[in-house]
Amino acid sequence: MTATGTGDPGRMRAARIETCGRPPVVGDVPVPVAGPGESLVRVRAAPVTPLDLLCAGGASYFGTPAVPYVPGVQGVGTVGERAVWFPTTAGMAPGDGSMAGLAVVRSEDLVELPAGADPYAVAALGLSAVAAHLALTWRGELAAGEQVVVLGAGGVVGQAAVQLARLAGARRVVAAARSPEGRERARRAGADAVVELGTQDVAGLAARLSAACDGPVDLVLDPLFGAPAAAAARTLRPGGRLVNLGGSASETCPLDSSTLRGRSLRVLGYTNNELTREQRAQAITLIAGHAARGRLSVAHEVVPLAQAGPAWQRQTAGTAGGRIVLRVT
Repeated sequence: MTATGTGDPGRMRAARIETCGRPPVVGDVPVPVAGPGESLVRVRAAPVTPLDLLCAGGASYFGTPAVPYVPGVQGVGTVGERAVWFPTTAGMAPGDGSMAGLAVVRSEDLVELPAGADPYAVAALGLSAVAAHLALTWRGELAAGEQVVVLGAGGVVGQAAVQLARLAGARRVVAAARSPEGRERARRAGADAVVELGTQDVAGLAARLSAACDGPVDLVLDPLFGAPAAAAARTLRPGGRLVNLGGSASETCPLDSSTLRGRSLRVLGYTNNELTREQRAQAITLIAGHAARGRLSVAHEVVPLAQAGPAWQRQTAGTAGGRIVLRVT
């Protein structure tokens, strides 16, 4: 058996999307060839992310991808003796991604990882942790000694945000999540208090959040929008900030004008798509360093590439024990 997972050095094992809306199928494909300015990465770990699921569904804002293609918008692997994290545009533009034995990546996009960084832990964190870190610091301007509320704290972004807020100097971090499993993940991430989100009653939820906080809140990190964001906004101090980086609860939000105007709040949007290559690389380096030192981790499970189809279905259904990371080679 070769390092590409087959007995033929000209072919490799890969998971491919053959039909949009269907899970990937694992099989043998030709080994890719790197061109000028590109590197051939031997992939070790490939996470199954919400962006992968969105693109492969065929109805994303990037348009319907041409099939078949290898999914995987990011991964961890090696180039020679170097351990690297890398991004791809799989599902967003023509080309293949990380869920294969080898991946062709622009050399300038590679981010070298520190010694001791676990490839599966870094892959699980990846761009979700980048979003958490930069939404808190670059967009949210988190300062030492501030109090932070993290909504959706059971997800990967939320778990990372709880820990990264603390590492950035927050004095108190209050987490909120819908499911019991999500709230337990938030507790394990180190939240000072955890609040249940299971209601659309904005006033009641605002009271619940306020009771868990130590006075007015400085910053809310919001991957949910909808009623949770409207409620969390009511906990903010005058001049407080709410950074939205998702709409998994709703694409609209019942934020009332009196709250927004009366407290001179700042409501800010965040997307990883706005980052420069340098910003992304710096964030990945920081995240991998924290992970290597045992300061940052999120719930994840490692699954062999051969089981990519069933793993994809479990991630889609929300029945996985955290972010699924495929063990590729």
